[in-house]
Amino acid sequence: MKVAVIPDAAMIVVPLIEKNGHEYISPTNFSKYNNMDVSGGKCDDNQAPYTLNRDNILLGGSYFSNELPSGIKGRLTLFSRVLELADAFIVIGKRPDHYKKMYDVLNELILFGGSGCSNERKLVMALIKDKKVPILELAYPTTRNDLINVIARANDFLKNLTSINGIVNEDNLDADLKKHEGSLDYKEFKKILDDLIYY
Repeated sequence: MKVAVIPDAAMIVVPLIEKNGHEYISPTNFSKYNNMDVSGGKCDDNQAPYTLNRDNILLGGSYFSNELPSGIKGRLTLFSRVLELADAFIVIGKRPDHYKKMYDVLNELILFGGSGCSNERKLVMALIKDKKVPILELAYPTTRNDLINVIARANDFLKNLTSINGIVNEDNLDADLKKHEGSLDYKEFKKILDDLIYY
């Protein structure tokens, strides 16, 4: 299956995709070219990022209106290929507001991808939820244990991808992909409700 990661190139989960026998797709395919001399003519001109042409721009334009800012249009145009091809998505949520960094800026960027444009990310999330494909939503890891948990859950999702339907959101992320603070887990809420009703 073809699996995309949001934010693109979040290397914390990208290697797990191919390890589990799936294909990683990206609007840029930079990971495919990282050991190649791209100036030496060895790259396939029929693969992203070299495929941005009139047809791709028109396809990307089917996802937005003319009133959107040009930055969002450009990002959606690049992402349109992924929206058409992906069979599943892994989404890492937004970084919490008062987050104490575990790594330096470069390592955070490599591990978790860039934050990109917030509005584009919201539009992409709405579009992929409309596709009705398996989606794993993970909270941004803030501790070493969270990091290990993200890897384990992504690995489990990828191993069982053919049997998963819909969205897997065990971290209870909201529409902005941030973890709800102080909210109850469904099981905890059900227990409280059952205790009130049956006692």
